[in-house]
Amino acid sequence: MRSTERQAITQQQGKVMKRREFLKSAGLGLAASTAVAAPAIAQSMPEVKWRLTSSFPKSLDTLYGAAETISKYVNEATDGKFQIQVFAAGEIVPGLQAADAVTAGTVECCHTAAYYWFGKDPTWALFCAVPFGLNARQQNAWFYDGDGMKLMNEFMKKSNIIAFPAGNTGAQMGGWFRKEIKEISDFNGLKFRIGGFGGRVLQKLGVVPQQLAGGDIYPALEKGTLDACEWVGPYDDEKLGFHKVARYYYYPGWWEGGTAQHLMVNTATWEKLPKNYQAVVQAAAGFANVEELGRYDARNPGALKRLIAAGAQLRPFTQPVLEACLKAANEVFAETSAVNPDFKKVLENMVAFRNEEYLWWQVAEYTNDTFMIRTRPRG
Repeated sequence: MRSTERQAITQQQGKVMKRREFLKSAGLGLAASTAVAAPAIAQSMPEVKWRLTSSFPKSLDTLYGAAETISKYVNEATDGKFQIQVFAAGEIVPGLQAADAVTAGTVECCHTAAYYWFGKDPTWALFCAVPFGLNARQQNAWFYDGDGMKLMNEFMKKSNIIAFPAGNTGAQMGGWFRKEIKEISDFNGLKFRIGGFGGRVLQKLGVVPQQLAGGDIYPALEKGTLDACEWVGPYDDEKLGFHKVARYYYYPGWWEGGTAQHLMVNTATWEKLPKNYQAVVQAAAGFANVEELGRYDARNPGALKRLIAAGAQLRPFTQPVLEACLKAANEVFAETSAVNPDFKKVLENMVAFRNEEYLWWQVAEYTNDTFMIRTRPRG
C-alpha cells in the first residue's frame, strides 16, 4: 500500500473517531438537557386540586352548569393536572354562604352572584345587578374594556377574593304574583322573594322583601309564606314550577337587566397558581360567561311558550309603575352613596358607562332590534 493511501485511510479513521466523540458528547448534552427540562415541566404543570362550591342546585343546569364548564375546560387544558371538583349549593355550605367560604379558605373558589352579599355592603350588588343598571352586553363591555373588573377586584380584595365574570342570565323577568300589579299601591305589604339590591328599592314602595336560595322559593310560595317571587326567566322558572302556584307572570325584571355571575377565588390560593394555570382559569371562566348567556337566549323562547300554554298570564309592568320604581331606585342610590364611598365610586363609574353605551344602542342596536321585532312573522 502506498504512503499516500495509508495517509488517506488514517485521515478517514480520524474523522470517524471525531464524529463518534461528537455524537457521544451530544448525547450526554441531550440527556443533561432532558434532565433539566423534566423538573421544569413538572414545576409548571403541578398537580392541583380545588373545590368549588356553587350557589345553585344541580337542577338549574344553566347556572350550576357554568361551574361544570369551568371545571371541564381547566381539567382538559392541563391534561388532568389541575382539577376543580364542583359541589352544589348545600353540599359544603348553603348557597348564600359561598363567598364567605372562599374568604375563609374553606374552599378555594365558588361560582355565585355577588349581590347575595349586598347586606354586608351594597357595593357587592353593583358587580352583579342593580335596578335599571347595565344589560348583559354592557356588563361585559364594562368588565372587559371599562373599569368594571379593576373596580371589582379592588373592592373584593378586602374579602380575600379575586373574581372573574363567569356567566350572565341576560334580562330577567319581573316574577310571579298571586294577584295583578296594576298600580304602585299593589306592592304595599307584598311578601316578595327578590334577591339583591332590588329588594331595598321595592321596600320603599311597601314590599316586604325576602332573600331565599333557589331551592327554597317554591315551598314558601306554595305555603303562602310568599305572595310573589322572582328568579331568572322562563327556562329556569319552568323547572322550578312557579306557574303552578302563582299565575301572573310580569316583565321586565327592571332590577336585573343583566345579571352577572362570577368565579370567585381565594386571593392567596390564586397567587400560588403558576401563570399558565391562571390563564387557563380565566379563559375557562370567559367561555362559561358566553356559554351561559347563549343557553338562556336559546332556551327561554320555548319555555315561555310552554308556560303560557300551561296557564301563565303574561303581564307587563305599566309605565306609571316603572317610573315610580325608577324614582325609588334613584332615591336609594343617592341615600346609599351618601354614606358609602365605595358604592358611590363604583356607581358613578357604572352610570357614566351606561349613559355612553345607550348613546350607541339608541343609534344602532335598539333601532335594529325594534324594527325586526315589529316586522317579524307572527305565528
